[in-house]
Amino acid sequence: MNTWANIKTIAKRELGAYFTSPLAYVFIVIFLLLSGVFTFVFGGFFEREQAALGQSFFDWHPWFYLFLVPAVGMRLWAEERRVGTLELLLTMPVTPWQAILGKFLASWLFLALALALTFPVVISVNYLGAPDNGVIFCAYVGSWLMAGAYLAISCITSALTRTQVVSFIVSVVLCLALVLAGVPGVLKAISGVFGTATVDMVSSCSFLTHFGGFQKGVLDSRDIIFFLSVIGFSLFSTSVILRGHRS
Repeated sequence: MNTWANIKTIAKRELGAYFTSPLAYVFIVIFLLLSGVFTFVFGGFFEREQAALGQSFFDWHPWFYLFLVPAVGMRLWAEERRVGTLELLLTMPVTPWQAILGKFLASWLFLALALALTFPVVISVNYLGAPDNGVIFCAYVGSWLMAGAYLAISCITSALTRTQVVSFIVSVVLCLALVLAGVPGVLKAISGVFGTATVDMVSSCSFLTHFGGFQKGVLDSRDIIFFLSVIGFSLFSTSVILRGHRS
């Protein structure tokens, strides 16, 4: 009982910290603006003449998250280390895992809020046509899981450094590698050098590959397990790093 109480307390503290600074509002405004502009202007929504969001809306999410999610996650542990409160937090009657889960869940819920605020796009599509809302729901689930994977990787880089800018840059590079691993042009270049087996292995590690199923309305357990595995491994790595700081 105390375990969940501690996680809840830390999550509430962290979530409240977002909305006491301009970061939350800037992130939400930028995300909503990008979502609207890229869907209806650059995404070719009207040119397709189809009431669907797969290509015009969700295709952009891996690229939006590439910069926006590390901006949210870069402060999680780097700020604690910079101001010297990490040691205080870790000496309190909470375990590193409770602190990690509390901070991660707060940030993940914040990303869920930002994603939920894109509902006008869904309303607009339903007004203009008759989309398959089941497919849209699946894509939202996949987008949230993918955002969690980005965030968990940002937790690692934030725990490694006291500087938020360094955390941001490193997490962008790591996430970019996991996105590019599913880009057709990159896979074609790899196949020309290493062969098909290597291409399949690299592609299976890409966010794009596993997010694609959700965009089609398929809740494949393999895709869900992939994102949850990335989250679990990244949070475990964060705990190892923090234990090093504690010792």
